[in-house]
Amino acid sequence: MKIKTEQISLPILKDKEINLYIKRLDLVHQHVSGNKWYKLKYNIIEAKSQLKDTLLTFGGAYSNHLAATSFAAKLNGFKSIGIIRGEKNHQLNPTLIFAKSNGMDLHYLSRSDYRKKHTEELILKLNKKFGDFYLIPEGGLNAQAIQGASEILEKNDVQDFICCAVGTGATMTGIINSSSANQNIIGFPVVKDFERLENIVKEYSNKRNFKFINNYLCGGYAKITNKLVDFIVDFNIIHKIPLDAVYTGKMMMGILDLVNKDYFPKRSNILVIHSGGLQGNQGMNNRFGLNLPHDF
Repeated sequence: MKIKTEQISLPILKDKEINLYIKRLDLVHQHVSGNKWYKLKYNIIEAKSQLKDTLLTFGGAYSNHLAATSFAAKLNGFKSIGIIRGEKNHQLNPTLIFAKSNGMDLHYLSRSDYRKKHTEELILKLNKKFGDFYLIPEGGLNAQAIQGASEILEKNDVQDFICCAVGTGATMTGIINSSSANQNIIGFPVVKDFERLENIVKEYSNKRNFKFINNYLCGGYAKITNKLVDFIVDFNIIHKIPLDAVYTGKMMMGILDLVNKDYFPKRSNILVIHSGGLQGNQGMNNRFGLNLPHDF
């Protein structure tokens, strides 16, 4: 699959002699967009090989992963079950409305029970309640997802620096696995659990050409600032490229800040992975009265 890559032109990039490119995974598929397409690819194949007819996964109420899994399940003839973190809200948000429209059966767990999502005890309870299913972990973090993410980099992606937003760590690990020895993989976490992310990478990869930059969380996961919102809106106006407020907006704002601070050597070539996630902007708009670009 050949993915569109665009060069970003800005005065600061010209002044610093930096070439910045963005790989538009957000254009891979309308509803299974960005890294989700890659992370679900081999999970779908594995579920079919196991003759499963139902996919079960976990996520928050605004989860990109839940939305993408619901559509991928429908597309491939699976039933789907979404286990939602938190109490049921009688008025569904756009993410859950979309998931339900694709046939996803929504069930809710208290936050204390949700923290047990990786335990054998909870999985057995879910098996008893729902019958047999193929389990996809929250965010798609498993070997199949990492295998899919390793296909994000193509043979022409030879830039010095590869930058990606990091949630579960699966996408970054796949990119590291397919990178060359002379490439530097930079992850911009959107969660504060930095040690866990580093352990995940080290568990699934024997390469060490990576670094996390933890300075652009804007307060934490799914937290936003006025500066971030203004940056996303302006970036879309200037470049006609929408970014999301949870992942890619924070990453891109961080990259340009690092360029300004001379983090990257002159004549560096940087490739930014646009991992999609735009559906989540609609939820941000509804909750906070914003006008972020979105795909719904």
